[in-house]
Amino acid sequence: MIIIGVDPGTIITGFGILKYEKNQLSYINSGVIKTPKTKEIPPRLEVIYNELNRLIKFYNISDFAIETTFFNKNVQSVLKIGYVRGVSLLAAQHNRLEIGEYSPREIKKSIVGNGGASKEQVQFMIKKLLALKDDFSTFDESDALAIAACYAFKKDSLSHKSGSWEKFVEANPDKIIQ
Repeated sequence: MIIIGVDPGTIITGFGILKYEKNQLSYINSGVIKTPKTKEIPPRLEVIYNELNRLIKFYNISDFAIETTFFNKNVQSVLKIGYVRGVSLLAAQHNRLEIGEYSPREIKKSIVGNGGASKEQVQFMIKKLLALKDDFSTFDESDALAIAACYAFKKDSLSHKSGSWEKFVEANPDKIIQ
């Protein structure tokens, strides 16, 4: 499966694209979608929707993962992030992708093993997991890759739980001791 992870933001939205096949994560691409700070929200949302739609089609993405909104004292910030989540989810739905939504704590726990991990810790682990040498331009980019990786790990563990042992053994011969 090819997954796009999205870290929503009105000025900078991070994206990370991974391939997950045979219990292996492979890096495909990542970056940020920057919107002009001076524009009103609707044109920013259009830029984000159009770029996500382009990425989904270009990379033939099958699965979509996004971070859920977290509670913030600034209601306006939460609303604006909600708008970005909305157009992002719409792009995924228009392209008939499988969709997963994860809380920041859930993402951190799946990548670092600690739901209270710092952004630096998440970034470090993503670089290690994907064997990347270069640094990321922003935390938005590494967070988006973490969201995509979290989706792969969660979907994989759910498929093992809901499937039979026979299917698990067939899919994971390297994990069987004879």
